[in-house]
Amino acid sequence: MSKFTVLNHPLIQHKLTIIRNKNTGTKVFREVANEIGELMVYEITRDLPLKDAVVETPMGLDSHDTARLLTETNDDKDLVGLGMVDGVLELIPAAKVGHIGMYRDEQTLKPHEYFVKLPSDIDQRELFIVDPMLATGGSANMAIDALKKRGAKHMRLVVLVAAPEGLNGTEVKDILNAGDAAKQEEKITDSGYIFPGLGDAGDRLFGTK
Repeated sequence: MSKFTVLNHPLIQHKLTIIRNKNTGTKVFREVANEIGELMVYEITRDLPLKDAVVETPMGLDSHDTARLLTETNDDKDLVGLGMVDGVLELIPAAKVGHIGMYRDEQTLKPHEYFVKLPSDIDQRELFIVDPMLATGGSANMAIDALKKRGAKHMRLVVLVAAPEGLNGTEVKDILNAGDAAKQEEKITDSGYIFPGLGDAGDRLFGTK
């Protein structure tokens, strides 16, 4: 069963409300989605390992053993996706970014993979799959399968808005969601979109509709 974490922070909820608004244009939608991604980094990176460090402050050598630095292994992060990635990279600039391209058949609602470009050593990396929407879970599972075929073992799914079908039907064990599920119940429409959701997040991010 997946571990489902809702990041119920006032700043995240405020920004999520902005991008839910149908009158929010492409520029603002893209900027705010990335801002939410940056805010979510704090939860994503909560368990990153630290190492002891000795530093000399302007007042002298730190002798209280309180200095800590991120370990070099934290460069071994990989982000998969497009929406929100810029915001995440603001705080994890050394992360490598992989891409899995998919489109959805509007008749069958099934995802189709057309492009995969990933670092060659993803079997040694912790992967953050970043995607604005988790509706039925079909695209997420296809991305997860594509990563597993290439040796990936450690994956987390990071989304803005999720519907129960996606949460219950996704193979990855750790899901972080910006949406406030306790107050805003998301549902799947007959056309496969999340209601009330954000609309088509891809089209709104890139101005393609």
